[in-house]
Amino acid sequence: MSVLTNPSLLLLRNSEALTGKSILVVNFVQDGFLAELKTLNPNSMVTAFSYNHANGEFAKNTQGVDVSVNHTITGNDYDLVILYYPKSKPELLMALDNIRAVITSDAELLVVGENKSGVKSIEKQLAGKAQYSNKIDSAKHCVLYSFSQIELNAQFDISHYHKTFTVSIADTSFSAISVPGVFNHGCLDAGTKMLLENAPSTKQGKVLDFGCGAGLIATFLGLKNTALEFVCSDVSALATYATTQTLKLNGVTGEAILSDGLKNISGKFDLIVSNPPFHTGIATDYSVAETFLANAKQHLTKNGKLTIVANSFLKYPPILEAQFETYQTVFKNNKFAVYSSLIFYILS
Repeated sequence: MSVLTNPSLLLLRNSEALTGKSILVVNFVQDGFLAELKTLNPNSMVTAFSYNHANGEFAKNTQGVDVSVNHTITGNDYDLVILYYPKSKPELLMALDNIRAVITSDAELLVVGENKSGVKSIEKQLAGKAQYSNKIDSAKHCVLYSFSQIELNAQFDISHYHKTFTVSIADTSFSAISVPGVFNHGCLDAGTKMLLENAPSTKQGKVLDFGCGAGLIATFLGLKNTALEFVCSDVSALATYATTQTLKLNGVTGEAILSDGLKNISGKFDLIVSNPPFHTGIATDYSVAETFLANAKQHLTKNGKLTIVANSFLKYPPILEAQFETYQTVFKNNKFAVYSSLIFYILS
């Protein structure tokens, strides 16, 4: 059994509250909670929903649990919902509206989270949406709340959460669509801006936009070079959804696919470009970006190029030096650096 996180331990400490006929777990984490929940409810339907593909892959082999990774929660008959409080408040509010569209009139909602996540504001965030609320328990720097007699939502449409914004870089301007939970929701972040200002001049071929977010990098490059073919990948179903919307809005051809790192990426690319993530949930986590850099080389063509932007303090140059014959610092200031690497094959 996987080690249980503190929020899961707090839930299981209140196992008498964890029973229902049709149970939905939202934003679950990578531990053994789902298996424990199924043991408590052997004859019940248990559905685990996540926006995160890596979490879905972790949970998919849990016996008796239906796992869904998507940008929208579907269904209409859940009588118990367990929500792990997310990092993003806008994502939380969207998820709560979605949950209220898929539950029964007598459903109970349990919300659990670490104190530092902001979970203590959940009663305020559900004010006017639930007649009864109760702080059930607190331990291990976590809190568990219960809500009942919840006001139902007739339907949920994620398009109501679209945020359209304008991206302007040099002589190129376009509109983009984001939804809550996507990196730097609703605006162009400073790192990606620097990357685009120093974008490689690839004229044709296949491009991988790794950690695509709202699809800003692929859209910018696609508008400048219409001959490019794009694959956009992200671990977040919200990001791949937003990217699809942004590409479509701008008439750029490309596909957005869910992938935990490069695991679902096949083929080789003439350019891999990225503002790689270095957070997992609330915590700082360099492993995703470091693994990406270590494995990107095998997905480049003979003369392929890797271009990334990163915070200046991150120790990526030694990884680039170890994986590639040569790399250059394209631009650097006290906040960000743009690196580019080439593969050179010596013909015998």
